[in-house]
Amino acid sequence: MSAPGIEHAAATGLPQLFTLVGAMLIVCFYAGKLIKKTPLPSLIGYMLVGALFGPSFKHFGLEVFTEPIQNSLSFITQVALGFVAFSIGSELSMKSLKRLGSGIVWIIFVESFAAFFVVTGLVYAVTRDLPMALIFGSMAPASAPAGTVAIIQEYKAKGSLTQALYAVVGFDDGLAIIIFGFAAAVSKSLLLAEAPGHISEGFFQMLKAPTIEILLSIVVGTVLGFLFCQLVRFIKNSRDMLIIVFGVVMLGTGLSMMWHLSLILTNMVLGFVLVNTRREALVHKVTAPLLEIMPLIFVLFFCLAGSHLHLAALPSLGLLGIVYILGRSGGLIGGARLGATIGQVEEKIKKYVGLGILSQAGVAIGLALIVGQEFAGLGEVVDGVSHGSRIGVKVITTITATCLVFEIIGPILAKYALGKADELGKG
Repeated sequence: MSAPGIEHAAATGLPQLFTLVGAMLIVCFYAGKLIKKTPLPSLIGYMLVGALFGPSFKHFGLEVFTEPIQNSLSFITQVALGFVAFSIGSELSMKSLKRLGSGIVWIIFVESFAAFFVVTGLVYAVTRDLPMALIFGSMAPASAPAGTVAIIQEYKAKGSLTQALYAVVGFDDGLAIIIFGFAAAVSKSLLLAEAPGHISEGFFQMLKAPTIEILLSIVVGTVLGFLFCQLVRFIKNSRDMLIIVFGVVMLGTGLSMMWHLSLILTNMVLGFVLVNTRREALVHKVTAPLLEIMPLIFVLFFCLAGSHLHLAALPSLGLLGIVYILGRSGGLIGGARLGATIGQVEEKIKKYVGLGILSQAGVAIGLALIVGQEFAGLGEVVDGVSHGSRIGVKVITTITATCLVFEIIGPILAKYALGKADELGKG
């Protein structure tokens, strides 16, 4: 079974793809340097280049990233997310987490559930549609770790807030998938109850798929982690180390895609096993070569992410989109602060951790697409369209548009938070 991008590559034409990737790398590099002269991070420059040559400006004849080309290059996004997840996992040392104390657990749980309940309540107040409100609420906790990690690495941030951000953006995606599983199960039950004579498959039956996905992701990541630890024990050359790291992360990403697991969770557990079972010197030897290629990965990832941004979707946000943006932002920032207060963490984490976790993209859009597929045809039919289908269209449209906003403001606020915590340039 091959990756979708590889299947499209031959049809699109490899020479054109190589030419495009090479040109975009050079243009993005200089755009990032130019943007960095302002208070904005480089990745905003990469995204702007992608957006400029994406479908948003096709009416000006600038569309280079057509849909076939985006499909051909989609594997780059999966690979990038695999390395981002591994980087997060390799920072989650139990010793460091213990120093942060139970406060980090409180932050993760309270910010996730606060975002869920705030968005659910606000969307229900606007729409009076409980299944739709539950689905939007379950989307809110999902974050996009790539933006936060890119800022940390670009500005060489180091300190307790940096450590807290690694932990939060790493673990809250797993929790978000669980929350989504529960919310989707309840929403499906409510929709099925609208159809007379329809027998529901049962609440716990609906939870089986997300539970299996999370557990298997942890198992596969753990097995690969211990295999990886054995492979790197006797490698001394950093170049050889990079080959093994690249191979294992690609293996974890490929298995996750084949078995429909969470590639973020699988690769994060892989890094987590490494950092918590091997000496610090070996961990540094493994991760140091990776830092050399991460800038290249970030350029490609954020350029492609920018090419998927449909700026024309912004006017379609409407009241629902604005409510979602405000509710999610307030829930995450307020929930993180409340969790930090309960967990009694240090003041700078309490004040700024919520600002560093607002980015949202891939996971949320993936969940929205699942809703579109699995809710189609469910519920009461009005004017030939089912209630579930209407929810699916609304969710996909709104989440796609709001992710554009969060992908722009998220990294900017993450940099601001790390700057206020005086952790930029300390690494």
